[in-house]
Amino acid sequence: MTFEVTILGSSSATPIFNRNPTSQLLNCNEKFYLIDCAEGTQQQLIKFGLKASKIDYVFISHLHGDHYFGLIGLLSSLHLNGRIKPLHIFCPQALQEILELQFKHSDTHLKYELIYTFTDATKSEVIFENNDVTVETIVLNHRIPCTGFKFTEKKRLRKLLIDKLEQDQVPVELYPLLKRGVDLDLPNGDVIKNLDYTTDSAEPKSYAYCSDTLMDEVYFETIKGCDTLYHEATFLHEMLERAKETHHTTALQAAEVANIVGAKHLLIGHFSSRYKTLVELLDEAKSVFTNTDLAIEGITFKI
Repeated sequence: MTFEVTILGSSSATPIFNRNPTSQLLNCNEKFYLIDCAEGTQQQLIKFGLKASKIDYVFISHLHGDHYFGLIGLLSSLHLNGRIKPLHIFCPQALQEILELQFKHSDTHLKYELIYTFTDATKSEVIFENNDVTVETIVLNHRIPCTGFKFTEKKRLRKLLIDKLEQDQVPVELYPLLKRGVDLDLPNGDVIKNLDYTTDSAEPKSYAYCSDTLMDEVYFETIKGCDTLYHEATFLHEMLERAKETHHTTALQAAEVANIVGAKHLLIGHFSSRYKTLVELLDEAKSVFTNTDLAIEGITFKI
């Protein structure tokens, strides 16, 4: 099953020449989840050959502009391009009012339905679930209410050993039960052992997205053991006091979080525009957590 994230934007409050503010596109089994939607997001989707029309779910972490100013443009373009299927938005409640005000004064009447699920920044909870993935909020510590999002794959059915099934002439109609892990008692007294004809599927993986936050143990338990952790790393550690003042994290702290929670892979992003190159931020994080990568725009990371 496909489970990967493409970085669309990795800058913090303001865009700079080669970086846009925050946005990511998660692909889980060819269903697409947009995580934050900063200014320029739809241009990035076009640039990297990703179809906005395939997005059915949008997750907005908080209401600082560098995380949602691109949303009204994206929604309007989907409308103009003839979208009719509903779009689900998971967000702070005030975002509905913001969007409706903009639609009101532009006399825009969408051809498709927006279905809102409002997040609660005070507690971690499951806000979405389908056959592929479960999405849980992450309580973060930012200047305004802010949640991260943890995407966890659903356990897949067992894998059939087709060659052995065909060799032993096991009826095809029994395959679905075997995939579910059932041992089959046949009318003649024979038993078809599930373990003889199937193997276990891969363990489910998880992607934790921590947008804007101070380093705070309040969210450690929620992201414990995640396969890939995206964590903001706005500043180098030499600017720790500025990070505290703005409720952000340093690259060193992001790496410390990855170590503490036992993440397997760390992506750092949300870089301050003061950094024209990002080597120092990467080196600082890797000094603590070796398996760290920069969230560079256009790169797709398998989880």
